[in-house]
Amino acid sequence: MEKTDIAKYTIKDSVFTNLFQDKKYLIQLYRALHPEDTETTEDELKDITIKNILVDACYNDLGFTVGDKIMILTEAQTTWTMNIIIRALMYLVQSYHEYFERRNDNLYGSKKVKLPKAELYVIFTGKRLSKPEYVSLSEEFWGGEKCAIDVKVKMIYDGKDNDIISQYVAFTKVYDEQVKLYGRTREAVTNTINICKDRDVLKEYLSSREKEVVDMMMTLFDEEQVMRAYVESEKKEAAKGAIERMLQKGKLTVDEIADYYPDLSVEEIMEIKKELF
Repeated sequence: MEKTDIAKYTIKDSVFTNLFQDKKYLIQLYRALHPEDTETTEDELKDITIKNILVDACYNDLGFTVGDKIMILTEAQTTWTMNIIIRALMYLVQSYHEYFERRNDNLYGSKKVKLPKAELYVIFTGKRLSKPEYVSLSEEFWGGEKCAIDVKVKMIYDGKDNDIISQYVAFTKVYDEQVKLYGRTREAVTNTINICKDRDVLKEYLSSREKEVVDMMMTLFDEEQVMRAYVESEKKEAAKGAIERMLQKGKLTVDEIADYYPDLSVEEIMEIKKELF
């Protein structure tokens, strides 16, 4: 299999951010979250999605403002983790920082600045028996104890009446089914698009941007892979430093050190020893 035939690992996240960069779909998302607001128009929505400088791409999050609200949405991967609350908090703080910079607000002056009301959401597309409506920073990390800061995130597991959220979730499920059959391949990608179009799931979006969507989904080196490689590199550097100190003390053999670091082979530890001595 050629490298170009390997599907992008964070496929659903990329479609998530790409889909809602178009205000035609972003307004549908907003109305799914706020059905009572029938007056807000596309022109009143402003994208404030934060860029990932490391790979010049978007995080798997979406940010936009509407009126006096700043709205942050995260597409959670299929593994459930409460760390998503911390991620939402950090994303919100960065969004506020950029908001004040755009307005040239002086946070050290005597005049009170305008602070948009925040709304935090997670769209979780995995399977889970327990489906809390909200998750809270204080509840999950401090047992509900009062603290100087708290964050409350609304969980979304599906949409309603074939709205844009329910269509997106349906898209992720079709893709997961195709990956089980064909792996992360071009066939799984094209089958997903064709099945979704046949079922009227994101049909307009997939039809009008099919080549773009296929190219995006087939990109091999995504931001998650880059980050994983970076983390692995940092872990190896830290391990190398610890191994050097062990070798300098001379109390453990290479084999004994290898027992402490199963991710490194005896040969790799021998190479470190050769460099050291």
